[in-house]
Amino acid sequence: MNPISTAPGALFLADNLALDFINTQYGVGDQRHDCFIDDQGVMSWLTQAGLLREHAGPTSPPGLLALARELRACASAVVKAAMTGGPADLTVINQVLEAGRPVSRLEWAADTAALRIATQPKDSSAASLLWPVADALASLVTHDKFEFVRQCEAHDCVLLFHDLSKSHRRRWCSMATCGNRMKVAAFRARHKL
Repeated sequence: MNPISTAPGALFLADNLALDFINTQYGVGDQRHDCFIDDQGVMSWLTQAGLLREHAGPTSPPGLLALARELRACASAVVKAAMTGGPADLTVINQVLEAGRPVSRLEWAADTAALRIATQPKDSSAASLLWPVADALASLVTHDKFEFVRQCEAHDCVLLFHDLSKSHRRRWCSMATCGNRMKVAAFRARHKL
């Protein structure tokens, strides 16, 4: 799978919203990249992830950058703990799940002439904007397919992905980048005289 690189360097290659959120801080070797350098970077990522409408406006809620970074660090720790069977601090995730919980209402849909449940964000707070990420993380770590969450096998890559391939043999975050680098390195090592 080829990574989808977007405007401020975001990579959407993990096949999971929560893992893509964790992967907003990445790099190979000494070259590190953080998509969340300011509120606008977080808003841009949320838009690219399909969680905000393009015309939602440039205004970000107070505390968005700080909460996004806290949630990312907590999410990363929770995924690592779930992979190794250890405990993790769930405070930030649970706070976002509670404070950002969307509002559901029963309404009449004139177009289908039926009742439906409409769900919308409770407000425009940082917790409401980040709630889908916390919800995706909670679903991921409690789902029976969590066993297919992997870290890229490239020795210097930190990216995570959810291996949803049929054979569950995916090894790299992206074949186009790490997969190719590792195969070239292995070829050179075998043919070195």
